Amino acid sequence: MPEIARRTALALVASAALLTTACTGQSSSGANDDASGETTVNFWHAWSAPAETKAVGALIAGFEKAHPDIHVNVVADMTDDKINQALRTGGGRAPDVISSFTTNNVGKFCSSGALVDLNPFFEKSGIDPDTTFPKAMNEYTQYDGNRCTAPLLGDAYGLYYNKTAFRKAGITRPPRTWSEFEADAKKLTIPDGDGFRQLGFMPDYHGWETTTEHYFAQFSPTYFDGNGRSRLAKDPAFRAGFALQKRLVDELGGFGRLERYRSRLGDEWGPRHPFHTGQVAMQLDGEWRLGMALAAEPAFDIGVAPLPVPDDQAARYGKGYITGTVTGIAATSRKQNAAWELVKYMTTDTDAVVGFANDIHNVPSTLAALKSPKLRYDPRFKTFLDIAADPGSTTTPASVNGGQYLVTIQQFGYDYESGKAKDLTAGLKSTAAQIDTDIAQAKQ
Repeated sequence: MPEIARRTALALVASAALLTTACTGQSSSGANDDASGETTVNFWHAWSAPAETKAVGALIAGFEKAHPDIHVNVVADMTDDKINQALRTGGGRAPDVISSFTTNNVGKFCSSGALVDLNPFFEKSGIDPDTTFPKAMNEYTQYDGNRCTAPLLGDAYGLYYNKTAFRKAGITRPPRTWSEFEADAKKLTIPDGDGFRQLGFMPDYHGWETTTEHYFAQFSPTYFDGNGRSRLAKDPAFRAGFALQKRLVDELGGFGRLERYRSRLGDEWGPRHPFHTGQVAMQLDGEWRLGMALAAEPAFDIGVAPLPVPDDQAARYGKGYITGTVTGIAATSRKQNAAWELVKYMTTDTDAVVGFANDIHNVPSTLAALKSPKLRYDPRFKTFLDIAADPGSTTTPASVNGGQYLVTIQQFGYDYESGKAKDLTAGLKSTAAQIDTDIAQAKQ
């Protein structure tokens, strides 16, 4: 869904400023309201496009039909900063249930006590999250044992490729390893003056969705050790990820040339996206890109595949990076049992999850929904369903200061790809030290 992607693109920067003050409410499992009586709960969500708010309305209508005594007051277009302010102040108009596009803020939501731990609610309802949700989604909805959120649809990242360009270049299938990817990207690149008639792939971190966490996911890194300290300088997966991206930058024309070309390309969210126009032959992107690309009516056949994996991990091909929307219950809510009924319905009722996924065009967030025959999708979309269900797929772990550590890693990525930072070993060490310092300060 474009809306998730658009806000996720801003999330890493925004997360540093969100939830900086702990919520005055405390996470509690002692809800004592009567969910069987007539009541109204407030649900704040971030969707804003007409088709999306209509889909939310259909989801809520289904819930109210199944729970005629619980009414839902829906408030749309609520960003995390607005939600955080309301969670801190409480009151009758504050949300009882929230949803957020920013999984990077789960650590803050949980550690601040802004949202209640849902583990007791799952236990009371006899629902096992480990067998209900895909592994990566199960991971990004909790922090330090506190499951303060649940997944509400997801995003899976894969590889889009221009099948027509592939055929012209004599490439018979999408690349499965990074060495194959490098070879294909070079073969698909057609220089033109100081730019390109066709670029095999835009590797720059300022490119569309080519962020450090999306690259690194295919290397299966461990971001933190058991003591919560950064492993950026110790896990060889990070070095391999940075080295791959830098090689691609250098091999495909150099940072300056690529950046000049990128500055002349279309907007990520418009019809002139360079993959739509054929200016870029391969694109790292989420499941929402398929619908946007088809709507642009490109003059070529679109292929979809998982992203490549390292050559020494070829057996893990099929995995990907997973993120998505999360939902939770406000600690300040006095209607937590009724709120749980809404959260439970939206996140675990198979038909509800499938219907919402069909309407929003995101990946379903339960294992049962991923297999449902009621799912409607273009056959190419199945790639993303398979990525979401793959136990090898990964996400980025929650942190007490949100996604600040990802911002720090990404900033080093900018410096390294541009040549400003030349020593990878020293850069990884200093970046890891900065991450540890920032997390220590956030815990004070």
